Amino acid sequence: MNFPFVYEGQPYRVLFGHGMLGELPDEAERLGCGRLLVLSTPDQRAAAEEVAALLGDRCAATYHDARMHTPVEVTEDAMVVVAKHRIDGLVALGGGSAIGLSKAIALRTDLPQIAVPTTYAGSEMTRIIGQTEAGEKTTQVTAKVLPETVIYDVDLTLTLPPKLSITSGINAMAHAVEALYATNGNPIVQLMAEQGIAALYRGLPTIAQCPDDKDARRDALYGAWLCAICLGQTSMALHHKLCHVLGGSFDLPHAETHTIILPHALAYNAPAARDAVGAIKRALGGDGIAGRIYDLAEGAGVPVALRDLGMEESDIDRTVALVLATAYANPRPLEPKLLRRLIANAWAGVRPDHSTYAD
Repeated sequence: MNFPFVYEGQPYRVLFGHGMLGELPDEAERLGCGRLLVLSTPDQRAAAEEVAALLGDRCAATYHDARMHTPVEVTEDAMVVVAKHRIDGLVALGGGSAIGLSKAIALRTDLPQIAVPTTYAGSEMTRIIGQTEAGEKTTQVTAKVLPETVIYDVDLTLTLPPKLSITSGINAMAHAVEALYATNGNPIVQLMAEQGIAALYRGLPTIAQCPDDKDARRDALYGAWLCAICLGQTSMALHHKLCHVLGGSFDLPHAETHTIILPHALAYNAPAARDAVGAIKRALGGDGIAGRIYDLAEGAGVPVALRDLGMEESDIDRTVALVLATAYANPRPLEPKLLRRLIANAWAGVRPDHSTYAD
């Protein structure tokens, strides 16, 4: 454990359980919001309209064009709606795209937010916002983007397709994995990280086979919540830097990219993060942790190679250069040759083990 340490609790309110979406009107009233904007992606339009109906007169408008990586031009388009309808609060329904747009609007307006996650992405628990402009994704940390209320309704995840559940869940695991070796980690976060990884690893294989299993869905959402808290409490390292570069520069899908990169980033850092490795072994139930995560993805039939997401082999060297140009703090120094091997292996879909990134 890291002693001494600093732990700073975040001022959000969380509602967790089955059927919790019904509490949304009361939460809106508690926040004093009477002209809400409901945000979603195009795929979630029908569900967002149901949320708007649940809010009744408290919903002033809806916006269904949230996109991955929070493009600035989309935020500017949504800001027109905010001004036109005199919006006084935001409801984000969905995953990182909808919640990211809500955060981007809050950054510019300081409007209160209610996040209703339907995936395991975790953005709702953090003061982090990532935005993409001119092909480059940048992040910043500010309390202005932290939602005031988060409603975790397990029932809303029952329709999340099994493959998306797996990629979203492994994305969530990545938050906890990096929290375990973050430079500003602490024992409280380490406890949540281990429990979060364990709950996801317990729930996800069942979801892959039986997507309507409510106990597995509860475990996965609970684990995702814990992992998201970890992301909001600590700094990010190599895994997230790689995913930010790949997503912002090559427009690769968010959850799938995290799923592919995590086993490789974990294998790379394992020699310099013994305590973290021990916690992850306990959470996953044994050795070979990078391979176990890879096998979870492959067994569920989700992509394990960046080339399957549309990345060109010629982009490998550019990715190396972009990561090295503004690297995040990492437990193991970034060695260009090994970093290139990591990205090349992730591109090809090679299963990593403890020796893949040995010197």
